[in-house]
Amino acid sequence: MGIGVLERYRDLLPVNEETPVFSMGEGDTPLVRSRRLGPELGCADLFFKLEGCNPTGSFKDRGMVVAIAKAMEANSVGVMCASTGNTSASAAAYCAYCGLTAWVLIPKGEVALGKLAQAMAYGARILLVDGNFDAALALVREFTANNPITLVNSVNPHRIEGQKTAAFEIADDLGDAPDYLFIPVGNAGNITAYWRGFVEYHQLGRTETLPRMMGFQAEGAAPIVRGAPVANPQTIASAIRIGNPASWKPAERARDQSGGVIDAVSDDEILEAYRLLASREGIFGEPASAASVAGLIKMRRNGLDLRGKRAVCIITGSGLKDPDMAVSSTQADTVEVKPNLEAIESVILESLTPAARNDWLGG
Repeated sequence: MGIGVLERYRDLLPVNEETPVFSMGEGDTPLVRSRRLGPELGCADLFFKLEGCNPTGSFKDRGMVVAIAKAMEANSVGVMCASTGNTSASAAAYCAYCGLTAWVLIPKGEVALGKLAQAMAYGARILLVDGNFDAALALVREFTANNPITLVNSVNPHRIEGQKTAAFEIADDLGDAPDYLFIPVGNAGNITAYWRGFVEYHQLGRTETLPRMMGFQAEGAAPIVRGAPVANPQTIASAIRIGNPASWKPAERARDQSGGVIDAVSDDEILEAYRLLASREGIFGEPASAASVAGLIKMRRNGLDLRGKRAVCIITGSGLKDPDMAVSSTQADTVEVKPNLEAIESVILESLTPAARNDWLGG
């Protein structure tokens, strides 16, 4: 049984004697070595950090467990967040586990049904806002500033503290920091958190190096790349459909201090990476997760030399968060057959190469 991030990294988190320590199994997610994409891209070692293996299916659980623990320590009557889906699911789950009330503001019509279903199942009080995420977050910030309810978006510093533990795990697993860390950028809290984690481990002498932070926004929701907020962000990757990131400046510092980049990838590039990740590596991430892999492919095409380098792509959430995207964006190889063995054999033989078919038939 996993001990959770509050216990495993308590000396590096804002945990004291008054902080409740609990876990729903967050953290300790797999770091999977690439078998096909890495070699094809000329990368010495490519790994995928599968944050979709957290309890509610996304990286949000790492920060949420710390934020909820600190809310309980402060005797908060409940928590509130704005969300494109994953934050609401995580907040609702941890509140259900701890007996708190979660109020979540969700942009009407802009959240994948799988994520909305999670928040509903966990018993959150859901408010559908006729506006985008940025409008919802502005409302949450103003409301919680004047009421005894804890804001648990990534502007809550405890969220960033929890999310940095993923960097600790990567360093623990690899024995040092990677050369490159590829990560999606939406509200920009995660790239901020990873950089903080790597810097803290380096300062403690637990790593010898620091990675270059390679962040990627969707082209239709790329305010950091453009240098100005996007009033009406658009992308198929709903989790990063954010036009005015709350952690904009810290993300830029992470980029600049690490010698990295924050760039944009198109929806077509995201979908290409989404399909490749699933079909070539057996990893099913939500579309926003694929922005990290899309960024890696784009940088490689633009001349980034990965020979002798070790890179990690963060897969921030499970593909099961948005199963409709998989159905609508992939061409599944489905064939209707009659219910007999001869029909099945005929279909299989048709799919084989001439050589394989000849071997099957005995020569």
